[in-house]
Amino acid sequence: MNDLDMDFLLGAEDDDGRSGRRSRGSAKNGGRGRRRRRRRNRGGFMAPLLALIVLVGVIGGGGYYGYLWLSDALVPDDFPGPGKGEVLIEIHPGDSAAALAQTLEEKGVVASARGFSNAIAAAGKSASLQPGTYTLRKEMSAAQAVAMFDPKSRMLTKVPVPEGLRLTELVTLLAKTTGKPVKEFTAAAKDAKALGLPPYARKRLEGYAFPATYEFGPKMTPADMLAKMVERFNSAAEQADLEGAAKRLGHTPHEIVTIASIIQAESGTFDDMPKVARVIYNRLDRDPQMKLEMDSTVMYALNKFGIAATNADLETTSKYNTYRYLGLPPGPISNPGDHAIEAALNPAKGSWMYFVTTDPKNKVTKFATTEAEFLKLKAEFEQNRN
Repeated sequence: MNDLDMDFLLGAEDDDGRSGRRSRGSAKNGGRGRRRRRRRNRGGFMAPLLALIVLVGVIGGGGYYGYLWLSDALVPDDFPGPGKGEVLIEIHPGDSAAALAQTLEEKGVVASARGFSNAIAAAGKSASLQPGTYTLRKEMSAAQAVAMFDPKSRMLTKVPVPEGLRLTELVTLLAKTTGKPVKEFTAAAKDAKALGLPPYARKRLEGYAFPATYEFGPKMTPADMLAKMVERFNSAAEQADLEGAAKRLGHTPHEIVTIASIIQAESGTFDDMPKVARVIYNRLDRDPQMKLEMDSTVMYALNKFGIAATNADLETTSKYNTYRYLGLPPGPISNPGDHAIEAALNPAKGSWMYFVTTDPKNKVTKFATTEAEFLKLKAEFEQNRN
């Protein structure tokens, strides 16, 4: 019997190495068989392993370059330094951070609008931009550009314009606060088309330079400033539905602004305004019509200031002399504010035909229906005046 037959009879070692009885010869032969099988198994395992390694390498390499591409796509262009030169950037009321970012890119301040948008969002300042004019530089880093929009660095001149100023007073105020020549404001005030005056203004700025607090940038011209005030008037007129409300009252918008200017000049307080408006309408609507007899219109005609015209003042032949002529004067005598316009459109209810500022120092105004009551109020005014 040969070795092979003996192995069969004794029981060859199974694959996991366990066996029953075996001879030395069978052990030797079995060892060689196992080594051969192990070599075959090792070769069969290595091929998939190598393939896996190659695949991981390909994926890894592609992932690396993909990462580089994605990083380049996600990280916007940016300038590295503080920039150079000077660029004036104006933020208008209502401008968004996105709109500002686009402007900065177009003017060469930042490398990309997206870079600035990311930087201002990271700084938490997207919703805190303040209108005004700012000095920046070309080719700034986005982060440094964001830092330049500090409200303290705005190059603005703040000009509070009180209600009821005449145009001559307004021009003087603007020239003094902005450093621009009076003659430039005077010339600009005559260019109705450039100012954007409404058609019913009759090409005159008086009455349509709206009183408010303005901020003017360093490059704004007198024409720009006056146009901004007219723009503010147009906005207020639209909000008050000036044209529609005037039509319902039987007047033109220009007449309403004229009435508002008289209300502004004659009223001591906001509370008086609707009552003063009622006196004006009662006189205009009376049949036969009464003269308005407003001292403020006479003072305007003579370029004087005061609350009581003299007998000599009343001799003027100016169409603004409402003691001489029936109806409204040709146009506004001042630049009225919101309250006066509102009063002109919504007069109080009442039968008053007169009013007298009986105590000018304390801004006390009293109203009367009859001439007898009026004379008593006038005497009270004379007493307080002395």
